[in-house]
Amino acid sequence: MGEENQTSANEFIILGFFDLPHLQVPLFVSFLLIYFLTLIANLLIMVIVYSNTQLHTPMYFFLTNLAFVDITQTTIIFPNMLAHFFQKGTPISMTGCLLQMYFFITMVSTELLLLGVMAYDRYQAICNPLRYTTIMNNVKCITLAALSWIVGLMDAIPHIVQIAGLSFCGSHKINHFFCDVTAVMKLACSSTRSLEELSYIIGVIVGLIPFVLTIASYISIISTILKIQSTEGRNKAFSTCASHLSVVILFYGVICSTYMRPTSTYSIKDNKLLSLSYVAVTPLCNPIIYSLKNTEFRKNLKKTKITG
Repeated sequence: MGEENQTSANEFIILGFFDLPHLQVPLFVSFLLIYFLTLIANLLIMVIVYSNTQLHTPMYFFLTNLAFVDITQTTIIFPNMLAHFFQKGTPISMTGCLLQMYFFITMVSTELLLLGVMAYDRYQAICNPLRYTTIMNNVKCITLAALSWIVGLMDAIPHIVQIAGLSFCGSHKINHFFCDVTAVMKLACSSTRSLEELSYIIGVIVGLIPFVLTIASYISIISTILKIQSTEGRNKAFSTCASHLSVVILFYGVICSTYMRPTSTYSIKDNKLLSLSYVAVTPLCNPIIYSLKNTEFRKNLKKTKITG
């Protein structure tokens, strides 16, 4: 009792899905299956791309980066989340909570930027096909990927500094399945206004600007595709771009609805569901949408011998 009345927290309690006792076993089995499928699907992408020189192209280079992000993101969350099903109220130290939060924010930010880079790559491939290999050379691809990672790593620092400076004088129970920024903010007894404002500013820089540039790229892409005379060529280009664009809209939509809103409108139930959509569903869907439905990738998958 006395520990929860202190002005700072040395430990938080993650409640997980304690409010759904009748669904504990189905949820555990479902999340465990999703985690393993996510790891297998994304590792498969990395192995196939590495093993086949035909796939050593900018698009698949960025895709392997995205696959690594998805593996890391799910591994940051899922092992601890699965442990919550065996213990009601899993303790986590303040340092552990901040580290989980830092790496999660880093992965989300990096993924946002990589999605924008991939849109730029598709723009160059469709709108400038003759100059594509010159524009998207190895140096430029590595630079764009490196910048995405560096900005992602830097993006998380201000959030963590702000969270570490908050006072927690009430409950230390996080009604979520991981150390989510918004959920932790709700426990603070000191003002979180500066943190909210910071989140909006960084959200615009890291999220909204790449999204607007992505939309602008797709306007040019669609305009170019409509000029293609071959029906087969048009359908192939539309299929590739539509898959990427649908994931971009889904991912950005969920992120914005979850974090780009005042804490006064925060709903624990809604936030958990929204978080699950990009923590569990998106990392599993990415390899399916980007590669497993791609004809070129399927052909190389059949050629690659993977011993079990």
